[in-house]
Amino acid sequence: MLGLGTLALLRHPEQLAMVRDDPARVEPAVEELLRWLAIVHAVPRTTTAEVRLAGHTIPAGSMVLVSVPAANRDEALIDKPDTLDITRGGAGHVAFGHGIHHCLGAPLARMEMRIGFPALLRRFPDLALAEPYENVAFQPFNIIYGLRSLRVTW
Repeated sequence: MLGLGTLALLRHPEQLAMVRDDPARVEPAVEELLRWLAIVHAVPRTTTAEVRLAGHTIPAGSMVLVSVPAANRDEALIDKPDTLDITRGGAGHVAFGHGIHHCLGAPLARMEMRIGFPALLRRFPDLALAEPYENVAFQPFNIIYGLRSLRVTW
């Protein structure tokens, strides 16, 4: 998430500057990056009761795959969901799951990002991609979506 978030901020320099320069923007930025990036893509679940969803009936005991990125970009819940906007405020997300399936590591991950992004951006104010975005290497077909590498200059 630190690599993906850094890449996202490098591609949105006005938002990078807010995270770097305004401590009040860091926490909302972390939540928006979690919503916008969603590093876990598909989560298997089993229905415990019959569910009616979008005109379809899913029987109890059925295996379903929950798409975290789709849930985090639901137009019924958020305006312009495909736009990264760290000034959005508490839009909410399910990047760490929900209910009994909420990630136990969520507080640690949030803390790492709240500390890591500003520290990196202040320490390297001229941080920039060392290659075109199109050449950035992503991890294909993993449970956790991320970068294979992120080449930067400073």
